Amino acid sequence: MPNLLLRPAGDAGRVHHVTPESAGWTYVGFDLHRLRPGETASATTGDREVCLVLVSGRAAVTVGEADFGVIGERMSPFDGKPWSVYAPAGDRWTVAAETEVTLAVCSAPGVPGARPPRLIGPDAVGQETRGKGANVRHVANILPETEEADSLLVVEVITPGGNTSSYPPHKHDEDNLPHESALEETYYHRVQPPQGFAFQRVYTDDRSLDEAMVVEDGVVTLVPKGYHPCATIAGYDLYYLNVMAGPTRTWKFHNAPEHAWLLKA
Repeated sequence: MPNLLLRPAGDAGRVHHVTPESAGWTYVGFDLHRLRPGETASATTGDREVCLVLVSGRAAVTVGEADFGVIGERMSPFDGKPWSVYAPAGDRWTVAAETEVTLAVCSAPGVPGARPPRLIGPDAVGQETRGKGANVRHVANILPETEEADSLLVVEVITPGGNTSSYPPHKHDEDNLPHESALEETYYHRVQPPQGFAFQRVYTDDRSLDEAMVVEDGVVTLVPKGYHPCATIAGYDLYYLNVMAGPTRTWKFHNAPEHAWLLKA
């Protein structure tokens, strides 16, 4: 099993590079680029579809012949909803930074030519609040299953300081529809203020996988299987960007039965 906690490789350029091969799984890929003004990131999608998420900053984005101009408003992932662009398989994307930019490249298997590239502006991103009390978190659905794609599911979550998230513990590692879907998942974490930290545990019922991790600003965690709750500490908000994909593009999860009582509390 690969290391589930990945620290950024430096402060500039491509600082995260998760592939199915490096993660030891089948579907999800995740890259993160930190660009200075005037710098460019570009790649061909090949046999994978991509969702380009401007975590922060403003940039000019093109996909093939589609020119989306300069997009992006927020300078922090904690400040409003994101701008994103969907790039289908078999195309090429380019992102040219106008300000400092943090760019997430979320990928999964795709069908070339299945649909055109498209802009996903803040107005197209559904937002909801889940949980109660110390389990409240705020969700922005960038590429949910109700929107067209081949494999990808992409969502952002902000958890206020002192709260829990991805909680009660749930999992989605069995292809057992309609009860549960098998989805691999990455978490890209940010902390505000950045000197803070949070915790994440990834574990299975039989504890054959059981890792507790200290989550600091900028790390990526991998969830190949099992339950995966997060907990922030007081005074520090937690942002994470989730990328999910599996054999069927739907999010059906199973709550840990011993903690299901929390849903009624």
